[in-house]
Amino acid sequence: MNKEIFLCAICNINSGTCNEDCKFCSQSVRYKADIERYKQKEMLHILDEAKTARDNGALGFCLVTSDKGLNHKTLEFVCSIAKVLTKEVPELRLIACNGTASLEQLLTLKDAGIKAYNHNLETSRDFYPSICTTHTWDERYETCQNVNKSGLVLISGGIFGLGESDEDRISMLKSLESLNPTSVPINFYHHNDALELEPNPLDIEKAFSLIKLTRESIPKAQRIMIAGGRGLMFGDRQDEIFKHGANSIVIGNYLTTNGRITSKDLEMLKSLNLSIAKKVS
Repeated sequence: MNKEIFLCAICNINSGTCNEDCKFCSQSVRYKADIERYKQKEMLHILDEAKTARDNGALGFCLVTSDKGLNHKTLEFVCSIAKVLTKEVPELRLIACNGTASLEQLLTLKDAGIKAYNHNLETSRDFYPSICTTHTWDERYETCQNVNKSGLVLISGGIFGLGESDEDRISMLKSLESLNPTSVPINFYHHNDALELEPNPLDIEKAFSLIKLTRESIPKAQRIMIAGGRGLMFGDRQDEIFKHGANSIVIGNYLTTNGRITSKDLEMLKSLNLSIAKKVS
C-alpha cells in the first residue's frame, strides 16, 4: 500500500449547460436532471473553494466546465481564473477539465498557469457509441494526444458501471496505457433518475477488483485516483480502496453530487497511517 495519498478537489465553474447526449451525465440539458445550473461561477466563490481545498491538504484543483469542448469564451474564462488562482493560491496545482481541446487552446491554458489537463476516455472505443452519439471517442483520444504534445500533464481515466463488458474495461485501460497518463481518475457511475442508463450494476467486490486491474494495467501511472461515485460504491468500506492500488482521492463535492465531509476522509487517512502528499511528484 502506498503510504502517501494525493488529494484533489474539483470546482464546477460552469454547470448543467451541455448540449451533448452523454447518457451518464446529469449536466446535459437533454435530460432535465434536477441540478444547479449556471454559466459562470463567481470568481470569489471559486477562490473560496480553492483556499478551502488547499487548507484541507489538496494539491490538485480542477476547473471543470460542462460543454463538449473549449470555445473562445470558455477559454478566456478559464484563463482568467487560472491567473487569479496562480497569484492567490500558488500552492495548488491547477488542472483544467474543459472537454475536447486543440493543441493551440491547450498551449493558451498552459501560458495562463494551468499545469495539467483532465480528459477522460470514459469507456472503450467500441462501447462509446452506446453512451454518446453527439461526439466520438476518437475526439477524446485526440484531445489526450494534444495534451501530451502541449507539455501539460495528462490526467485521463474513465467510468465503470455504465453497462460495459469486461472486454470493454480491458480495452479502455489498454487505450489509457497507450497515452501514458500521469494520473488515472476512476469513477463509478452514480445514477440519476433523469438519465437513460440503468443504475450501476457493479457490486463492491467487483469494484475493488477494477481498481486493482487499473493499477496493474497502467503501471507507469503515478496516481490511481478514485473520484466520482466513491461514497455510493464503497460506503463504509472506502478505506479498502488503498490496498487495491489507489493512492489518490477527490475530496469535497463532485460536479453535481455531494461527496463525503472532508474531515471524514482526513480521519480515514489518519486511521490508516497514511500521510497526505505535500508536493507533486
